[in-house]
Amino acid sequence: MGLRHFLTLQDLSKAELEAVLQRAVELKQQHRNGTAPRPCDGKVLAMIFEKSSTRTRVSFEAGMAQLGGSALFLSPNDTQLGRGEPVEDSARVISRMVDIIMIRTFGHDRIKTFAEYSSVPVINALTDDFHPCQLLADMQTYLEHRGSIRGKKVAWVGDGNNMCQSYINAADMLDFELAIACPTGYEPSKALLEKFGDRITIVREPAQALSDADLVVTDTWASMGQEEEKKQREKDFAGFQVNEAMMEQQAAPDALFMHCLPAYRGLEISDSMLESKWSVVWDEAENRLHAQKALMEFLLAEMAK
Repeated sequence: MGLRHFLTLQDLSKAELEAVLQRAVELKQQHRNGTAPRPCDGKVLAMIFEKSSTRTRVSFEAGMAQLGGSALFLSPNDTQLGRGEPVEDSARVISRMVDIIMIRTFGHDRIKTFAEYSSVPVINALTDDFHPCQLLADMQTYLEHRGSIRGKKVAWVGDGNNMCQSYINAADMLDFELAIACPTGYEPSKALLEKFGDRITIVREPAQALSDADLVVTDTWASMGQEEEKKQREKDFAGFQVNEAMMEQQAAPDALFMHCLPAYRGLEISDSMLESKWSVVWDEAENRLHAQKALMEFLLAEMAK
């Protein structure tokens, strides 16, 4: 099919998404037993960061190295993008020099414009609207621990942010029910709610969302760029903390808990939630590495067709 981008989960077909997840599981096992392939020999990944990161940078840079390629870290201080060069011009130039590009930025329109003018695959490593790479890792983690998520119930507790909106896409793609518990005024996109309304329930009480949930997910209440709203958000989200008592009393007996990190203990989660019997957060964090390797392998293979 040639040039493909990954700006949301919806850029893959359902079959392609499931294949990428299965491949991620395979690549993880191959990496551990020393049989991992290196299909990206000589390939270069450009990593454009307009938002800082820990997991995204480490997972993409290490992942490309494990695939046999190399990665370039580009911050706003290092490029003309940070000095006002049009996105279109940067996209045209950078894409002539590398084989694949990942971008972590603010407005989703910015990455859409970059992809429009890029001659190589562009990966959304986070925008204000979507975080599809994290969903690859989350869905890989569920697959490894519990098998298919099809027909299961997922509870999202917190802000209707980029992670929540990617979970809406995932509910459609992987056929699960999504219950979103958020305060009034913090709902996800109306357009997404209307488009995928058959998959989604909006509630105001976390306990209602967690009722018989197979997977419980939350995120920080104030995302990057929302620091000035932090105090107000902490007030608005009072009562939305995910804790052990809530999991024990409401969720399904074999429920899992995930958080994309960084987490703020004592706010969106209890102090010991990450170490609880439900938590698979450390596997989830590691799986960013393997899921993104599978994604890059897929996009580069498509480019070669």
